[in-house]
Amino acid sequence: MLKLVYKLAKNLRKKRFTIFVSLLENIPRPIRILDIGGTQAFREQMGFAGNSDVQIVLLNIDKVAISSNNIFSVVGDARSMGHFKDKEFTIAFSNSVIEHVGDFHDQKMMAEEVMRVAKCYFLQTPNRFFPIEPHFFFPFFQFLPVELKLWLATHMALGTYPRIKDEEVALRTVTAIRLLDRRELKQIFPGGRLIDERFLGLTKSLMVYKSWEDQAS
Repeated sequence: MLKLVYKLAKNLRKKRFTIFVSLLENIPRPIRILDIGGTQAFREQMGFAGNSDVQIVLLNIDKVAISSNNIFSVVGDARSMGHFKDKEFTIAFSNSVIEHVGDFHDQKMMAEEVMRVAKCYFLQTPNRFFPIEPHFFFPFFQFLPVELKLWLATHMALGTYPRIKDEEVALRTVTAIRLLDRRELKQIFPGGRLIDERFLGLTKSLMVYKSWEDQAS
């Protein structure tokens, strides 16, 4: 089951990256990309590693190992990127990160920072109303009461999470993710264009972006 889920996730990421790369086609080089929560492996898959026309800054809460001369690792918080200037980056990219930064206020803070530091942006996040929660692989897990989430996490393995014996750890785990819906994403990225990422006719994830043409108009 997990192998099928990983294969699906990999295929969807490829399509996602294809959309992102298409947004870069009309942007004059050189370009600077801020990848929030990214890794060097993702950039290599997209063909950016070693490309002298593209400089990539990976922002994570921990230092990331780097071996490419055009990729740099920076430690920071996506909700407060004061070490970056306004519009310092050509484009900001974020894949499945904003649902992990905290409550809706925290998510709004991240969105505001993304729009501040970059001229364009591309962000993806799981759709709150997709029936299978994408982290715990449990039907409608995102809508369950916290008490029931806690019971499930302490009594069985959920998705990639093994059964968690410590209740405090389990509570932090099940409350650490807040999925967004379409209305909320439009609210925190006013003017952004939305794309549905569909699976079996249902919207599995949401993507919001601002292109080079949008910022130039």
